[in-house]
Amino acid sequence: MSLTNVPSSERLHIGFFGMRNAGKSSLVNAVTGQALSLVSDVKGTTTDPVKKAMELLPLGPVVIIDTPGLDDEGQLGAMRAARARQTLETVDIAVLVVDGETGMRGEDRELLALVQARKLPHIVCHSKCDRLSVRAPLSENELYVSAVTGEGVHELKERLGRLTGSMQKERLIVADLLSPGDVALLVVPVDEAAPKGRLILPQQQTLRELLDHHMTAVVCQDTEVKATLSMLAVKPKLVITDSQAFGRVSADVPEDIPLTSFSILMARYKGGLETQLRGAAALARLRDGERVLIAEGCTHHRQCNDIGTVKLPRWIEGYTKKKPVFEFCSGNEFPEDLSPYALVVHCGGCMLTEQVMKLRVGRAKQAGVPVVNYGVAIALMHGVLRRSIAMLPGAAQMLDGKA
Repeated sequence: MSLTNVPSSERLHIGFFGMRNAGKSSLVNAVTGQALSLVSDVKGTTTDPVKKAMELLPLGPVVIIDTPGLDDEGQLGAMRAARARQTLETVDIAVLVVDGETGMRGEDRELLALVQARKLPHIVCHSKCDRLSVRAPLSENELYVSAVTGEGVHELKERLGRLTGSMQKERLIVADLLSPGDVALLVVPVDEAAPKGRLILPQQQTLRELLDHHMTAVVCQDTEVKATLSMLAVKPKLVITDSQAFGRVSADVPEDIPLTSFSILMARYKGGLETQLRGAAALARLRDGERVLIAEGCTHHRQCNDIGTVKLPRWIEGYTKKKPVFEFCSGNEFPEDLSPYALVVHCGGCMLTEQVMKLRVGRAKQAGVPVVNYGVAIALMHGVLRRSIAMLPGAAQMLDGKA
């Protein structure tokens, strides 16, 4: 992926929801100016969520999602509807499309109640307004639209633009911890798990952010840390390593140089660092046979020494001297009911939006199940957790439960 592209995890996600034949897909096509979704008079034409990352004026970089009808029928239809409701948990803004000819039905009201319960920014669009002879007054967040005539489409985009503008805030991975001109050493192992010919997303994002804020980034592999430090005329203000290399790197980096990991920085960036720092203590309390969920936000080909399915279980067993039962999930798969688990160990979430990561951490917290980030867990098991969070404002107090 080019450093100039905005990854989907950094784009606002806008989902279009409603009943079958309410005009969702037609409205999506009208808003995007593209034939993004198939359109027909046959109910249930959209069978799976359709996603498109794009630049949409005046909104900027977004992901537009068209979803199956929530009233789909039969066993397969129920699965499609469930997937649409699952998508509702991943979006930043919901567009509820109500068939203007039939008016708001019970299913529409149930959907609206779900959106309001989540306090999700939303707009209710009454479609097919070109067919209406009488129009009832609408509330402030409702409007009439027609994908045929284009009525209301521009206004919808303007309203979405205002919503996204109010939601956008500057979030920084690491630049707020440093000053212009500072040097940061990025430790990037190149092993069998490294993607061929490119850096993984957190490494890309961190590197680009440092450059954008006029800081100097030096990059090396974990086997070259000592040699790289000896060549630098200026001591780095921070060393950031891949969490898997914490053991080797912490031994090679002098104690007077702050050290952290990409994964810990991502936990801070995505939200939920406090909960995940406090969840680290649960590792020492694990017992034989207890269930541990290891969750990754991306899907990739598993290598023979994969961090999630191989390294973490091995490290956890070595650290706890126990034999828990490990279960795994990846991508959009994440259990709604976390109560059976004694611990959730989650990746940094670079491929997930802030909204989704906060939802997952919040779900674990609500279930009373400790959740810990990959980087936090690995730092703890290698005896460098306090060192790895020392530079993060308030993190030590979070770890001690005093924040």
